[in-house]
Amino acid sequence: MEDHPVKIPQHRHCRKCGRAFVGEGDYCCEECKQQDGAAAKKKIRRYMLFIAVVWIVTIAAVIIIGV
Repeated sequence: MEDHPVKIPQHRHCRKCGRAFVGEGDYCCEECKQQDGAAAKKKIRRYMLFIAVVWIVTIAAVIIIGV
């Protein structure tokens, strides 16, 4: 008896949890989509805060040095 490989249907993997799903989009469910969106917003806020701190330190250094 010959073993045949099992064929799986075309599917995608969720960007958040990695679970395989059949359908459209990048996420398996609305919950994963919302969680990933919230994480992206948090990352952007953290980056903007970092840029603001860099600008404040740069301006303070220029004022203290007196260039």
